[in-house]
Amino acid sequence: MRLLTPEPLTAEAFAQFGSVIEASDDAVQLDINQGHAVRYDRLAEVDVADGGGAGTISLFRARPLEEPVLKKFERHPLGSQSFVPLSGRPYFVAVAPAGAFDPAQIRLFRAKGHQGVHYRKGVWHHFLLVLDADSDFLVVDRAGPGDNCEEVELAPADQIRVSKDGDASWPT
Repeated sequence: MRLLTPEPLTAEAFAQFGSVIEASDDAVQLDINQGHAVRYDRLAEVDVADGGGAGTISLFRARPLEEPVLKKFERHPLGSQSFVPLSGRPYFVAVAPAGAFDPAQIRLFRAKGHQGVHYRKGVWHHFLLVLDADSDFLVVDRAGPGDNCEEVELAPADQIRVSKDGDASWPT
C-alpha cells in the first residue's frame, strides 16, 4: 500500500480531469444585476446528454471515512459531474485519468471549502472525501437511461493510505 499526500487544488493541476469551480481572478467576470453582482461565467461545461440523459441538481451529505484508505474508484461514461461544497470545509479529491484505469496515475488534491470540482465524462474518481465532519455538497449530475457508473476495486497492493498533511493520522 502506498501513502499519498494531497497537493493543492489548482485549475492548472486539475485540468486533465475537469475544472475547478471557484470565483477566481482567472475566470471570465461579468457585471450583472445593474452592478450588484458579478457572474463568474462558464466555470464548467455540463455534459450529460449522451444516451438521452438530462441534467439534475442534488444535495449529497458525505461522512468521513473510518480509515484513510482508498479502495474503490468510479467513473461516469455518459455524463460529467460537479460537486460544490456547501459546508465550507476542506475536503480531498482523488482522481485518475479517463481511459483504462491505472492506479499508478491516481492524484490526490486538497480542496478548500470554497472550491468545487467538475469531473469530465469518464474521469476516474473516488467518492467524496470529507475530512472532519459530515459535509453537504450541491451536485450537478446526469439522470437517464443507460449504465452511467463503472467501478473498479483496487487490489490490496494498489490501495492508497491518505496522508492528511504528510502523516497518516487522518481521520482524527
